[in-house]
Amino acid sequence: MPVSEPTLPLDADSLLRLAAQSTFDTFAQTAMGVMVVDRAHRIVWISEGYKRFLPALGHEESDFVGRRVEEVVPNTLMAQVIETGQPILVDLLTNQAGTFLVSRLPLRDAAGRVIGAMGMVLLDHPETTMQPLIGKFNRLQRDLDSARQQLAEHLTRERRPKYSIASFIGASAAAMEVKRQARRVAQSDSTVLLLGETGTGKELLAHAIHAAGARAAKPFVGVNIAAVPDALLEAEFFGVAPGAYTGADRKGRDGKFRLAHGGTLFLDEIGDMPLPLQAKLLRVLQEQEVEPLGSNQVQHVDVRVIAATSRDLAAMVRSGSFRADLFYRLNVLPIRVPPLRERLADLEALADALADDIARRSGMPHRSLAVDALELLARQPWPGNIRELRNVLEQASLMTDDLVLGARHFAGVVADAPALPQAPASAAPASAAPAAAPRIAGVKSLPQAVAELEAQAIREALAATGGNKLAASRLLGIARATLYEKLNTA
Repeated sequence: MPVSEPTLPLDADSLLRLAAQSTFDTFAQTAMGVMVVDRAHRIVWISEGYKRFLPALGHEESDFVGRRVEEVVPNTLMAQVIETGQPILVDLLTNQAGTFLVSRLPLRDAAGRVIGAMGMVLLDHPETTMQPLIGKFNRLQRDLDSARQQLAEHLTRERRPKYSIASFIGASAAAMEVKRQARRVAQSDSTVLLLGETGTGKELLAHAIHAAGARAAKPFVGVNIAAVPDALLEAEFFGVAPGAYTGADRKGRDGKFRLAHGGTLFLDEIGDMPLPLQAKLLRVLQEQEVEPLGSNQVQHVDVRVIAATSRDLAAMVRSGSFRADLFYRLNVLPIRVPPLRERLADLEALADALADDIARRSGMPHRSLAVDALELLARQPWPGNIRELRNVLEQASLMTDDLVLGARHFAGVVADAPALPQAPASAAPASAAPAAAPRIAGVKSLPQAVAELEAQAIREALAATGGNKLAASRLLGIARATLYEKLNTA
C-alpha cells in the first residue's frame, strides 16, 4: 500500500501552530545558542549551545535559570523586546564574551499579549565571516561615541555657571549675610527661593549657589517663565514626545528638566507661572519625574531647583493666584536679596566693577567716579537696583571722553544732576586752534605742573595713611580706581 504524502493542515490555527513549532525547532537546532525569558525578564530556558558562552560571562552553568537576563548577559536588549513587543531581527551584541550576531523575538499568548522573549545567537565570530559589515559597524560606533562626547562637552560648556559667590559684589552687612546664606544652602540639594526686587542680582546668585555645590560640574539650565508664552511653557519644561502634534519634531525634544538632569534648574520669575502648570510643576518637584507632552512614558530626573521672583508670593497665595502647596514646596531655603538702597555702602565697589565690565564690553577706557558723582548716585532711590545703576553708568560713559565722571556728567541721566556748563557764544570754533605759545626757559607747561602736583599729593596721602590706598583715595577726594590708574601711569 503506497505511503501518502504529508500535507499541510487546512485550518489557519493548525497551520500557524505548525509554523511556530517548526520555526522554533529550526532555530533551536541551527542557532549557536537560544535563550527564553519570561515577562519579568527571568531566564526560564537556555540551550546547550548557549551554555558554552556563560563561563566567559563569569557564570557557572547551574546559576542562571531564574535570574534576570540583564544580570547574566551584559548589554542585552531582551527587556526592550518585552516592553515594546517589537522584534530585533538582526543586531550585534558585544560584551566580555565577544561580539555576536543575534536575533530577538517577542513571545505572545493566544490573546496576543507579550509573555516573554526568545534570543538567538546566529554567529559567534561575525568579525571573521562578516568583515565588511563589522568594520562599518565599528566605524559608526566610534563616530557615535565621539559625537556623544563632543555633545556632552558642548552642553557642559554652554550650561556651566557664569558666576561664583565672589561675583556678588559688596562688603556691607547685608551683602555679607546674603553670601553667608548662599554658601550654606549650596551644601544641600534642597529647593532655594530667591526673593528680591528686579535687578538685585538673583540670577547671579543662582549661578553662584550652583557653582559652590556638589553639582557644579553638571548643567545649569535657566528659564525665564515671564519670557515664554503660556501655551509653550509645558513643552519648554517637560519636553515633547516624537510626533506629539502636527509640526512636532519626529525625534521629539527634551524639556528643561531633562536638560538639567544631574544639575540645577533655575526658574526665574516663578510668580508668573500660570495656575494649571503650577500643579504639574509641584508633582515634578515631589516625584522627580516628568512626562513629555504627547507621551505616556514617565522619565526620572535628578534636578536641584532654584526659583526666583520679584513678586510677593505670600500675598499671591492669599489672593488665590499662586498655589499654597507649591509655595511651601519652593520656600524651603528662602534668601532675600536686598535692594541697592539698603546697601549703599557697596555703591562705590559696585560702580567700579560695573565700570570695568562696561569698558571691557564696549572697548572704551575705564571711567572712574569723582566724589560728587558718588554722592549724587547715593541719593537716588534705584527702583531698578544694580541693573539700573549699570544703565546710568553706561549712558554717562558714552556721552563723554573724560576719564573721571563727576556729578555734571550725569545731567539728563539722573534727576538732580547739575547741568553741564555751556560754552560761551563767542568761543572760537573747534577748527580754529590757537597758535602754540613759545616755550620760555624755566617755565613748566600746565599739564606738567598739574601732573607733578598730583604725584606729590598722592605720595603725601599714602604716607599719611600708611600705604592704605582706599583711605588715601578718600583723603584725596577721588575714587579708588582713579588712584590705581594714576599710580600705574606715574
